[in-house]
Amino acid sequence: MRVATFNIENLDDGPAKPNAAPFEERAVILRPMLERLRADVICFQEVHGQNAPDDQPGPRSLRALTRLLEGTRYESFELSSTTLKGKPDVERFRNLVVASAPEYTIEEVREIQNTLVNPPMYSRVTADGAQEAMPVRWERPTLYVRLRKGVDDPLHIMNIHFKSKNPTPIPGQGPENFRWATPSGWAEGYFVSSMKRVGAALEVRLFIDAIFDVEPEAKILVCGDFNAEPDEVPAMAIRGLTEDTGNPELNGRVMHPAALSIAESRRFTLYHHGKGNLLDHMVVSRRMMASFVAAEIHNEMIHDESIAFATDNKFPESDHAPMVAEFAEDAMSIAPLA
Repeated sequence: MRVATFNIENLDDGPAKPNAAPFEERAVILRPMLERLRADVICFQEVHGQNAPDDQPGPRSLRALTRLLEGTRYESFELSSTTLKGKPDVERFRNLVVASAPEYTIEEVREIQNTLVNPPMYSRVTADGAQEAMPVRWERPTLYVRLRKGVDDPLHIMNIHFKSKNPTPIPGQGPENFRWATPSGWAEGYFVSSMKRVGAALEVRLFIDAIFDVEPEAKILVCGDFNAEPDEVPAMAIRGLTEDTGNPELNGRVMHPAALSIAESRRFTLYHHGKGNLLDHMVVSRRMMASFVAAEIHNEMIHDESIAFATDNKFPESDHAPMVAEFAEDAMSIAPLA
């Protein structure tokens, strides 16, 4: 079994924004990238939704992604995605999508967003005027999908896209035309963004532990755009290392980054100011690691996204490289000894 994660960067098939590649041009580049993954399951981030034509009313759908997968090995894959609350429509922007091969039965799809963690109340200190405490909600939900192949134990997948490191706007402080009024305002915006990112990671960890409570040998895979390096707080919160908890009895709940098996010189999914960053991750349970074969990051052709931003030119592929991990299914069907 091969599982991939890919922040496909604002996938849409509508009129292209200035300096952005049109869908047709992107598809020519993206389809071979997807074929190379040879994946059975792909976790996508930043998939936009498209409104139905005026003469064909209906819910907003994943038309762009469906078109992209046409003619590829993924054409018959089933798509599980985030949706508007209480509606069949998908979100307009940045949906999370799990594409799974037909042999996998989709048993459950759920969104987790301030479900296990109440939004913390925060009073902004640099904003103009008197500020009452406001709830700080996570920017995006976590998409949980439970898959099963035949009579095997279920595969628990969590697809995530945490808040970026860009500061959250603060009234009266900015940003206005990318400028902040004071360093303190910028710092507070950065703090609020960090709160959203780490809070969402805490919620993911709580959900992982809830699965382990029921299935101590669960097959769990958390993947997506963490917007954090492996040793930063959001990633460490999800990993739950014994060195951090100080409790060897929790060894079975440790989550392991698959990318650590990749040579350090190749261990990056984003290129920024001439430096490789590992912001996209695949973190798996011990049961998954027992069947782990290898991981790859297809980063040979990604561009320096900071240069693209400086010139406002958008490349047709994505500023993120996809990652794929392979697992031996025969080994996965045998639970480790307790």
